[in-house]
Amino acid sequence: MLNFNIRPVAADDKDWVDKFIAERWGDNFVVGHDDIYYPRELAGFVAEQNGKKVGLATYHLAGHSCEIVTIDSTRPNQGLGSALIEVVKTVAQKAGCTRLWLVTTNDNLHALRFYQKRGFELVAVHRNAVARSRELKPVIPVLGNDGIPIRDEIELELQLR
Repeated sequence: MLNFNIRPVAADDKDWVDKFIAERWGDNFVVGHDDIYYPRELAGFVAEQNGKKVGLATYHLAGHSCEIVTIDSTRPNQGLGSALIEVVKTVAQKAGCTRLWLVTTNDNLHALRFYQKRGFELVAVHRNAVARSRELKPVIPVLGNDGIPIRDEIELELQLR
């Protein structure tokens, strides 16, 4: 397991967030469920190892729900993603949220495994939602992981008690 530090995103991280998201998501914004999000404008957490930024989670609070908008780690299988989920979960619980949720795409089998192992449940499949997302963000590829056509958004949630 990595020795890392997780801290809230600070004002001087905003340019790094733009660059990090663009490298990993094809642009400095993300699209999900017909909404455009600019992660630099969202609350979030940065993970650092030896002074180097190695992960990011951004989230959006709305009512009794907290959506994880982005979560990325440059150090897979080291516990970083799990740690980022836990800090967002803590914030959500303190804010009185009853649900922590997120969306991934049908091709992202790694993410589906990852989230379900951490207690998230599949609650909805939004068929052909990615076609609408491509209208807002044309760089979204047609083929995803393992050559699977990217079509659907899969919504997962973790009930918070």
